[in-house]
Amino acid sequence: MTEEYVKDRITQLRIKKGVSEYQMSYDLGHSRGYVYNISSGKALPPLKEFFAICDYFGITPREFFDESVSDPILIQEAVQGMRKLREDDLLMILNLINRLLRK
Repeated sequence: MTEEYVKDRITQLRIKKGVSEYQMSYDLGHSRGYVYNISSGKALPPLKEFFAICDYFGITPREFFDESVSDPILIQEAVQGMRKLREDDLLMILNLINRLLRK
C-alpha cells in the first residue's frame, strides 16, 4: 500500500457515494479544503481521522484496504439488507449469486 492508494481510494469511495470534496470535508467537520488536500496528495489523514473517514463511508479499515473489492459501500449495504432476511430468502439469494458466477 502506498500514499497514492490511500488518496485514490478515498476519491473512489467519495465519488461512488456521490459527494463533493467540499461536502465530505464539511460532513467530517473540517475546512472546505480538507479532502482536497488528501485527494491531491498534499496531506494524509492522521489515524483518528482515517477511522472517521471509514465510518463516513460505512466500511471498516480492512474493507478500505481490500483491493479485491471495488465497491465496499455497496457490499456493506447488501450485507446489512441480507441480515434482515429469513433463511429461505438468504438461500435463494445465494443460489442466484452462484448462478450468476457460473457465466
